[in-house]
Amino acid sequence: MFKNLSTGAIGIQANMTEGLALAKNSGFGGLDLNIDEASQLAQEHSVQHVKDLWSEAGIAMGGWGFGVNWRGPEADYYAGLAQLPERAALAAELGCYRSTTVVGPASNDLTFQENWDFSVKRLRPIAEILKDHGHAVGLEFIGPATSRAGSKYLFAYSMDAMLGLAAAVGTGNVGLLFDTWHWYTCRSTADDVRKLSVSDVVYVHINDAPAGIDPYDQIDNIRCLPAETGVIPLTELMHILTDIGYEGPVTPEPFSQKVNEMEPADAAKATAESLDQVWENAGL
Repeated sequence: MFKNLSTGAIGIQANMTEGLALAKNSGFGGLDLNIDEASQLAQEHSVQHVKDLWSEAGIAMGGWGFGVNWRGPEADYYAGLAQLPERAALAAELGCYRSTTVVGPASNDLTFQENWDFSVKRLRPIAEILKDHGHAVGLEFIGPATSRAGSKYLFAYSMDAMLGLAAAVGTGNVGLLFDTWHWYTCRSTADDVRKLSVSDVVYVHINDAPAGIDPYDQIDNIRCLPAETGVIPLTELMHILTDIGYEGPVTPEPFSQKVNEMEPADAAKATAESLDQVWENAGL
């Protein structure tokens, strides 16, 4: 596992060069890849130029978003799908093989079965293209009950349900974006995580939760830095991820107002220090 930075997750707007500098100067080992910017730089310079930026910074590539609006209108979906082979080929050439997307926990328009069938139909062609280029796909489930409250139809909002959706896609390269926040808020257990295989975990988000609030009452965009409160048992989860053989990025996504209000260098440093504490607590 390595400590990975997603600049957007801590309120930082940065281009690739700026992100690499922030990651390096703050002590991160990795950074998420913006595939659109990478494509632009490769066209303006070369693919090797992009590779050199990362190798000179000594930073690994974390994950990348495949950029297909699979929940949107057919025209948008197929336009994105047409661009995906080129994006997937570039990401593979750069050495970034973990792609992710979010799956909504509820709908006002589609019943559970309709949503399931729709999601499988839309995700399978994406996963097939990505598989052709060696990529794994991580599906993120959204755990908080408050995120689905008021919706007409529930959908897959738990780890087990998302594993089922990944299996239904059926391409063999689809697993989880495992987020400790969503694991906690949907009341999954440590034993649930122990049952995972390494191929089930494509990418990891790590966060803590505000103290004194029941998991069912937690609000999705009000979180804490890793190890800030100790509400989420991160030490145990990190041990389990180590035991199952996960070696990929571990990315803070705290949605913290105090972090978002910091200057970029300070925000990156504070976030890196929170990860350092997680590593120290887990003896990693």
